[in-house]
Amino acid sequence: MKEEIYKELSSVASQVRRDIVRMVHQCQSGHPGGSLGCADYLVGLYFYAMKHNTRFNMDGTGEDLFFLSNGHISPVWYSVLARAGYFDVKELGTFRKINSRIQGHPTTHEHLPGIRIASGSLGQGLSVAIGAALTKKLNHDPSLVFSLHGDGELQEGQIWEAAMFASHNKVDNLISAIDFNGQQIDGPTEKVLSLGNLRAKWEAFGWEVLEMKGNDMKDVVVVLDEAKAKTSGGKPVMILMHTSMGYGVDFMMGSHKWHGVAPNDEQLAAALAQLEETLGDY
Repeated sequence: MKEEIYKELSSVASQVRRDIVRMVHQCQSGHPGGSLGCADYLVGLYFYAMKHNTRFNMDGTGEDLFFLSNGHISPVWYSVLARAGYFDVKELGTFRKINSRIQGHPTTHEHLPGIRIASGSLGQGLSVAIGAALTKKLNHDPSLVFSLHGDGELQEGQIWEAAMFASHNKVDNLISAIDFNGQQIDGPTEKVLSLGNLRAKWEAFGWEVLEMKGNDMKDVVVVLDEAKAKTSGGKPVMILMHTSMGYGVDFMMGSHKWHGVAPNDEQLAAALAQLEETLGDY
């Protein structure tokens, strides 16, 4: 049964990666690298781990919530939301166009189903997720809150203020994840500003820490199950998700140069040749 789940999720992830490169190519703007690297995780969340309702309600009462803090990887989120049924997949073709609901960074004034906060100002998403998690506790709502962050984003001070607050207040209905690909816009994180021992840091801040092979769907599923099992234990949960920027497209993988660069026509064709069309292109 599990093997079938892994296969189905991997199939969706392949289509999501096709969506990503096509969306960024068509407008010659966007962030393909981190989007490709996080495809498996977002698919694992929305198609397996989260209990959510595609009949979107901004309050999210009685369902699990997700907040994307590193909002520049919006292509992967838009694709997953569309493929999950929040809106028509044809709308992906309007990415970054004037008056489109799917802009470069997610916002709320377009009223796109699935989006609850504007994001992209790095460092803020964890605070928002904590607020949502505390609201669920106050309302006796047993649902969970998930959030995703970039590793370069951890250079923002607000992240660590939020980390202290969450552990102090035992926000144990929160599962956060870090896209730990070692790359940021200006180069490798180790060269720009070393993050040190992230596991030790988050454990020192009072979090339950798990590690995940973020581009291995089986490990994504296993660790998400483990993370959910560790909620309600008095500590927030952090997943250090080891990924490769640009995963799935060989010439994009592992390089910060594809953080925010769109492929040209030839590069798009080469990328699509490596990604199986499984659900039909938009």
